Amino acid sequence: MKTAGLSAIVGLVLAGAGASAAMAESGDTLAAVKARGELLCGVHPARHGFAAPDSQGKWSGFEVDFCRALSSAIFGDPEKVRFVALSSQQRFPAIQSGEVDVLARNVTATLGRDTALGLNFAPPIFYTGTGFLVRVEDGIEKVEDLDGAVICMAPGSTTERNVAQIFAARGLTYTPVVIENNKQLVDAYVTGRCDALTKDKAALPGVRAFDTQDPAAHVLLPGIYSKEPLAMAVRQGDDQWYDLVKWVTYATFNAEELGVSQANVDEMKTSDDPDIQTLLGVIGDNGTKLGVDNAWAYNVIKQVGNYKDIYMRHFGPDSPVALDRDLNRLWNDGGILYGLPMQ
Repeated sequence: MKTAGLSAIVGLVLAGAGASAAMAESGDTLAAVKARGELLCGVHPARHGFAAPDSQGKWSGFEVDFCRALSSAIFGDPEKVRFVALSSQQRFPAIQSGEVDVLARNVTATLGRDTALGLNFAPPIFYTGTGFLVRVEDGIEKVEDLDGAVICMAPGSTTERNVAQIFAARGLTYTPVVIENNKQLVDAYVTGRCDALTKDKAALPGVRAFDTQDPAAHVLLPGIYSKEPLAMAVRQGDDQWYDLVKWVTYATFNAEELGVSQANVDEMKTSDDPDIQTLLGVIGDNGTKLGVDNAWAYNVIKQVGNYKDIYMRHFGPDSPVALDRDLNRLWNDGGILYGLPMQ
């Protein structure tokens, strides 16, 4: 097995570290985005529910919508985004070198990535963890049943390390099949090259659709075996840009908590609630503080939605990849999403 660990990833970005550091330290990412007239957003090439282009090249997905939300905050237009498809190996060099302005590509926030890779993580937008997909006919019911199994996984991901730790802790053995290309990875599992496929658990339900013959032949093992807080990432050194990405995220949380949605945001502009007035830019100058129009959060909600709007669009019961919100509920509804005050 060829393992792309943290040291290997660090090596990949060193060549462009000087240029990226200069760009970040200048503190002008927002100015550069405005001058360019579009946001460059790094996304997954094709992950059900999170990011994928259709046959016409139009992108959709949960993380795609957060890129569009950032565009709405900057330009008042959710379509001023160029989506850059990045593999697991490409994603960190791309943000470090300035190829993209923000990374919204199933990135788990970790201490190592925060420090050694020079990244700043916005608040997590999706909480998940390592899971396993297996074939029903194999009778596998728990991780311990995978002792000696062949397991498909992507390189350069936290999942690769997590599986090693999960199996070592239980005294189990396995043979990894590490494949970078997502379609080839899933094909390897569906065609029987592997006994199990491991990814973030949120990504696994969509994989069943790849088996056009019998999607129901596959089942997720119960349990989540790691902490995977997925968050947007930016380069260190530009506090204004980091603040904007961070507060766009919080705005979607706070809007849901305040009952402000894509459907009622215009009506809510007449609310007497000072928190709603502040959120929507009716009072205060939060936009000025962030370097954008004071209607920035109104534009985000009107054009893209609050957190619930975005989640239900891609993971709700009527979506192709239905997922219970679980931890991805607000703090006052049994989850851990918590928007900081916007005073």
